Amino acid sequence: MKTEVMNKNLVASQSAAAPPQHTQLPPGPRSRLGISSALGFARDPLGYFCRVAKDYGDLVTIPFLGQQFFLANHPDLIEEVLVKQNQAFIKDKMLREYAKPVFGRGLLSSDGEFWLAQRRLAQPAFHRSRIAAYSETMTTFTERALATWHDGEVRDTHADMMHLTLEVVAKTLFNTDAAAEATAIGAALDAIMVRFDNQDLLMVLEQATGITLPTAKLRRYQAGVRNLDAIVFQLINERRAHPADTGDLLSMLLAARDEEGNGMNDQQLRDESVTIFLAGHETTALSLSWTWYLLAQHPEVAATLHAELQQVLDGRTPTLADLPALRYTEQVIQESMRLYPPAWAIQRETTRDVELGGYLIPKGSDVLMSQYVMHRDPRYFDQPERFYPARWANDFAKTLPKYAYFPFGGGPRLCIGVSFAMMEAVLMLATIAQQFELTLVPGQRIVPQPSITMRPKYGLQMRVRKR
Repeated sequence: MKTEVMNKNLVASQSAAAPPQHTQLPPGPRSRLGISSALGFARDPLGYFCRVAKDYGDLVTIPFLGQQFFLANHPDLIEEVLVKQNQAFIKDKMLREYAKPVFGRGLLSSDGEFWLAQRRLAQPAFHRSRIAAYSETMTTFTERALATWHDGEVRDTHADMMHLTLEVVAKTLFNTDAAAEATAIGAALDAIMVRFDNQDLLMVLEQATGITLPTAKLRRYQAGVRNLDAIVFQLINERRAHPADTGDLLSMLLAARDEEGNGMNDQQLRDESVTIFLAGHETTALSLSWTWYLLAQHPEVAATLHAELQQVLDGRTPTLADLPALRYTEQVIQESMRLYPPAWAIQRETTRDVELGGYLIPKGSDVLMSQYVMHRDPRYFDQPERFYPARWANDFAKTLPKYAYFPFGGGPRLCIGVSFAMMEAVLMLATIAQQFELTLVPGQRIVPQPSITMRPKYGLQMRVRKR
């Protein structure tokens, strides 16, 4: 590590009005036209960002195919981008334009007054009391899924978690209990997510140049978007034809009105529904997938988890009232999301020249902040590569700088579904872990795939054994 660069580059938050300390760009790798940087990124995005953060410090300039972007690797700098100077940043071009067919102008991709209006319309659907009502749905669907598991069989646990959380979101969002629709939506989302694989050099080149090639992957992606649209618009049309508050999120979104009494049109409902569908099932499914992977490698953690479940639940299905007592279960989820955050990076584009860390970042620049990198920073996490849920005991989170751990983002754009995702993950983990032990099938490749989220690229083959 270049300690002298780290010390020089590590700065406290500074006022946007203060003159920059340096007129030159932050340090970073030298790469003629940014070709070697692009190749290094495409080969291993996660490893590449960890290496440049270690080598060049808290703010890094990364040349990239004739352009440049900046990697912020300090909680103060991340807070500057997400909170203190958030009005000087917008969502990156990839979400605004490249992924527009998927998210439209949903909460994930929109900006400014439109985003604020949509956030206000959607907020009541995520009120604590509303979210709490979904807890029984989560455990009921989990129990139903477990009834199909057989002692000793090998299952793709990642696929299981994706299907289970899709069914829960289908029920809580659209009040539909149709497994076929959940399967169809899951297939569409799979085709969409593969399109944004950051290890696909062609995709990286397309984003950098704006030139889209008519590949088979593109055709699958476009078909996935069409299929997703057909399903979601049909559900919206059916609900408009028979309006009623059935207790689901779509009912709340349909009933929401702005200050002038206007509700969402069908396109807005579609965009928000798809966004919630993706975020609502993907975050929990990936948290659970990586949790099973980690538990299988750390039997001592699995034993402590099972002891808590025995003490608190004694074999019964967990309820909302049990959550305060399931402290270690929650810590297991927190630690899993530290090592394998479902959203592995956040990117923003500057709308004007911005002072950041004593450097002047030009207008139109992309600033990237990686949860995967920050969550492994030894300045904030002792033995950062170790899976150690007990580190979260005794209010450890309160001792951290605010943006040393940020699996759900932060600032005004903190994920609207945080409470939903955490409740779902803890209840599902408790329900499954007290009934089954999951062990890894030897010889398989477990590789994180950094797309919009971070999935296990080849799935997760595990043997399930009844307790």
